[in-house]
Amino acid sequence: MNIALPEWMELVKPPQYADDESAMRYVLTLAQRNIEERTGGPFAAALVSEDHRVIASGVNLVTSLNCAVFHAEIVTIMMASERLGTWALAERGRFTMVITAEPCAMCMGAIPWAGIKRVVSCVRDEDVRAVGFNEGNKPQDWIEHYTSQGISVTRDVLRNEGMKVLEAYVASGAVIYNGE
Repeated sequence: MNIALPEWMELVKPPQYADDESAMRYVLTLAQRNIEERTGGPFAAALVSEDHRVIASGVNLVTSLNCAVFHAEIVTIMMASERLGTWALAERGRFTMVITAEPCAMCMGAIPWAGIKRVVSCVRDEDVRAVGFNEGNKPQDWIEHYTSQGISVTRDVLRNEGMKVLEAYVASGAVIYNGE
């Protein structure tokens, strides 16, 4: 399936970076731009290789493409699968998913199924729920669940900056979709 990313994404070049904070700054920039361009929700993601290259990135396209499953993580996995020519991303290396918010219930399942071995997140589940989004029924011990599958999790990377992006989305008056 071909998904057309917003045209403005071609203008935001992924950095070569050396740490989680610089990768998070990139995805926060994508999320903020997604709000400004009104092309979707306040979420973005990037799949990053061990040598610090962005393999694929995506933004939330739920409202612009009228499809509930087009979360940033799902879009990023789809773009990476297309670019790498495989559904089993682990066949091509060890990848990190850098995300502006902890995974919702749907994305929480997609990450291990795609073979991603590390997650770096910004805002927490409770932050996203506090502004009105429905994150689904997730186990409280989701990090331990990931750890048992060989997936490491780093939380709260630039969390304050991520909160500002969520607040900007709410202030924009854009729809907060929650399945109701």
